[in-house]
Amino acid sequence: MTRPLFWAVIPAAGAGRRMGGPIPKQYLQLQGRTVLDHAIGRLLSVGRIRGVRVALSSQDEHWQESRFAADARVVRVAGGVERCHSVRNALHDLATGPAAATDWVLVHDAARPCVRPEDIERLMDRLDGHPVGGLLASPIHDTVKQVDEGNRVRATLPRESLWRAFTPQMFRIGVLLDALEQALSAGRLVTDEAGAMELAGLAPLLVEGSPDNIKITRPGDLALAGFLLRQQEIQDTTGAGES
Repeated sequence: MTRPLFWAVIPAAGAGRRMGGPIPKQYLQLQGRTVLDHAIGRLLSVGRIRGVRVALSSQDEHWQESRFAADARVVRVAGGVERCHSVRNALHDLATGPAAATDWVLVHDAARPCVRPEDIERLMDRLDGHPVGGLLASPIHDTVKQVDEGNRVRATLPRESLWRAFTPQMFRIGVLLDALEQALSAGRLVTDEAGAMELAGLAPLLVEGSPDNIKITRPGDLALAGFLLRQQEIQDTTGAGES
């Protein structure tokens, strides 16, 4: 029996308005390359990933400057209005091209440049053969408050059962595509792939990843990402990151 292959998708059609800059956040410079190029590079550093689909806006004027624009492993596809539309388009491209419905796809945020390749490998190892799939995540250690519309505290939530959802999120191409189609047909604009799978009645598995897998959303996050990348480089050089 042929073993399923691994593919990756990066939805990158957003404008990143909360950053408040003149260009989308995925094209901001971070240690000499764009945020998006960091994310693509992290995925391609994992040898088992056969290729990456990057979903981009039709108005994107920056992709041609990417160091991966001419890389045969990276294919540009049409992005959508929302993240879920972009992911659906990329999955359609894979499913009608080189991939089988039973192959795995790892969907990763363009704005998560600090994901560690060893965490991606751990996710793939833990989920290979799993009936549903899952995602990288990290337990919440802070006290979490639920508030009302006026930011008044309504309740303190039990943090023991709360995790921060990261990416990549890894599922079978055919099952995830069906789950996204069902969610969109029901008018549900899910914000991550696990949400679509949950709506389909499935229970994704959480695989603990490094907490430095941050998402760049606001201006201060870019400087933090730069710091974290430098720390990772130091750990790689000294071996301090080895378990």
